[in-house]
Amino acid sequence: MSSKEGSARYGSLLIFMHWFMLLLIVAVYACIELREFYPRGSEIREGLKTWHFMLGLVIFVLVWVRLIARYLVPVPAIVPQPPRWQMMVARLTEFAIYVFMIAMPLLGWLILSAENKPVPLFGLELPPLIGENEAVADQLEEVHETVGNVGYFLIGIHAAAALAHHYIHRDNTLIRMLPSRSRG
Repeated sequence: MSSKEGSARYGSLLIFMHWFMLLLIVAVYACIELREFYPRGSEIREGLKTWHFMLGLVIFVLVWVRLIARYLVPVPAIVPQPPRWQMMVARLTEFAIYVFMIAMPLLGWLILSAENKPVPLFGLELPPLIGENEAVADQLEEVHETVGNVGYFLIGIHAAAALAHHYIHRDNTLIRMLPSRSRG
């Protein structure tokens, strides 16, 4: 978690977790989108759904580790400092992304519980959070899908803002989260 007071970059743990969780989110979206190419009930389609569930739950666990790390390690300053309104928008967007990473797996777990389906996690079966209720499952699925669509927007805005800070504002916003190059 090495990020010292006054450091220009996030620590290696936070940098790794940021990019690893992005890969997990991409994989979760890929699994659920790719399943549409396979017939209902096929082994590949069911496998993609299972991976969607399991990777979502991995994100759910890791987001808490990431939040604890963010709380314990100071955030490196943006140089030059952006206007206050940009900082507020950035904080709101970051908050929304964290809510997204917590809510989506939790909604998925609730959906499987309400459908009385197993909640798989790499050979384990997690307990249901609620009892079987198809009406609740249908409502939760609609919310899950809507929030999933919002997630595309949040991730896109986050990436676009990082690139804008790097190429237009020419500050260190993006560089703070990039892995450092080894000097050889």
